[in-house]
Amino acid sequence: MIRAWLARCGRRRRLVAAALAAVAVLCGYAAARPARGPQVLVAARDLAPGVLRPGDLRAVALDHPPDGALRSGAVGQVLATAMRRGEPLTDVRLLRSFRLPPGAIAAPVRIADPDAARLVSPGSTIGVLAAWDDQLAELIADDVTVVTVPPAEDDHGALVVLSATPEQASRLAAAQAGGRLSITIKSHLQ
Repeated sequence: MIRAWLARCGRRRRLVAAALAAVAVLCGYAAARPARGPQVLVAARDLAPGVLRPGDLRAVALDHPPDGALRSGAVGQVLATAMRRGEPLTDVRLLRSFRLPPGAIAAPVRIADPDAARLVSPGSTIGVLAAWDDQLAELIADDVTVVTVPPAEDDHGALVVLSATPEQASRLAAAQAGGRLSITIKSHLQ
């Protein structure tokens, strides 16, 4: 009888010991698991420059998000450069944060040929030509940098935002009021 009682107690001890060992393993796993980082916005798909719409971004926890990573409030903002799917959105990607050189302003212009505008991207250096009826085209802004090229949504040419001096911006506005604008593309090797 005593032997049976000791056998039952031994089995219970082994079950209790196994349960405690399992709890210890789970506690060790939980302690060793890295902490989840803050939720930041990442591109839900490849994004072109332009206005951010609902569904363009999603929140993801990152262990080490980059400096300036946004956590909210990006819908309706203007993305200055393209982004790849899964890439975190930072403040410097937005047009409001885009750093222009001292004395420069952002000048939006409409290029007559949308296919020509697709050949440039943010950072490209271009020249802008204006053509009026029965006249040769005239170079009205040279060595201007492309800030962003929002996607074209109509047949009225392509919008291109340029980093220009106030004088260049004035000439660009006057030229597009009565002429058709086209571009020349500078080589980065010059």
